[in-house]
Amino acid sequence: MAKGIKDKVAILGMGCAKFGERWDMDADSLMVEAYEEAIADAGIDTSQIDAAWLGVAFDAVNIGPSGIPLATALRLKNIGVTKVENYCASGTESFRGAVYAVASGAADIALALGVEKLKDTGYGGLPVRTRGTMHDMTGITGSAPGNFAQLASAYRSVHGVSKDDLKRAMAHVSVKSHANGAKNPKAHLQKAIDMDTVLNAPMIAEPLGLFDCCGVSDGAACAIVTTPEIARALGKTDLVTVKALQIAASNGWEMQQGGGWNGSFFHTTRIAAAKAYEEAGITNPREQISLMEVHDCFSVTELVTMEDLFVSQEGNGWRDVLDGFFDADGTIPCQIDGGLKCFGHPIGASGLRMIYENYLQLLGRAGPRQRQTPPSLALSHNLGGMPSQNVSAIAIVGMADA
Repeated sequence: MAKGIKDKVAILGMGCAKFGERWDMDADSLMVEAYEEAIADAGIDTSQIDAAWLGVAFDAVNIGPSGIPLATALRLKNIGVTKVENYCASGTESFRGAVYAVASGAADIALALGVEKLKDTGYGGLPVRTRGTMHDMTGITGSAPGNFAQLASAYRSVHGVSKDDLKRAMAHVSVKSHANGAKNPKAHLQKAIDMDTVLNAPMIAEPLGLFDCCGVSDGAACAIVTTPEIARALGKTDLVTVKALQIAASNGWEMQQGGGWNGSFFHTTRIAAAKAYEEAGITNPREQISLMEVHDCFSVTELVTMEDLFVSQEGNGWRDVLDGFFDADGTIPCQIDGGLKCFGHPIGASGLRMIYENYLQLLGRAGPRQRQTPPSLALSHNLGGMPSQNVSAIAIVGMADA
């Protein structure tokens, strides 16, 4: 019987490059920028790293089909480097590889790095791959805003939420995150906005306006992990450990006729969340989780995810949003660093960037956006794909004694 990995792995160090239109940097340079902060934070030498995982989703032009670019950029010591891809969960997938290697005893110290260099593609959204038989079979077609606009419509219909109430709740999501991002020097967008600006912005896909959609950015983030015993032997006293790490992928149920999916929620997030809470020993996430970073590719995604994480009651997530429950000074701050709304979404980097913010908050090192009372348990969530077919990844981290 699997018992999970709770407290078997500690984060030794983390780093994050500045996200944005990094025309002056190639993918290698972004990887080095994130890595240099992480290795300095860890207090070790590159030669002590036993294995590495590289998360990249679309960056075939800049990275290529192997982990060699990571090994070359960081001058790793001819160790195993594995390139992984799992849609928008690619960064968390790389973290999972490194964490599992340490938890299993296969490596003493492992590295996870996620990177994406999207601005160089010249594309306004996520790059479009050449269509083929296997791509068609994924069922993911159409634009991302169009697909998530349908999520908003389904949510309204299922839960009887008025159009105005939902638009105000989505606008609050954006206003809240931009206020947080204005305090973060590593965010792409660092300007606060108001409700009128959001509500009167150009429409992208009804009801999603310009500020309901995250942007396109370049970025990288990195984590170095080890066992708590090794971390303490290296002089670390305040340890952030992994409490749970779960990933769930769609199996076609959402698109099965008569299957029961009504288009208003993310089935995989509910599954991954339930497994993660069991692994972490969490029985009441609304009371036990104290900080969240979730996949706010669109404002409605964040709102719906609050319910799929069992933090808000089904059909009431929009009310919690408007009540300020997820604001920086609320009960459970969500996107206290600005989220995808302000960082953009360089796909391979986003998952690790989320964990990075939770790591800083737990250690009280988040600067002007630091939560006054450091969180005890922090959750990050990625969603890759479209509402009808996706992968969800959840990582829960906390202090070693929490």
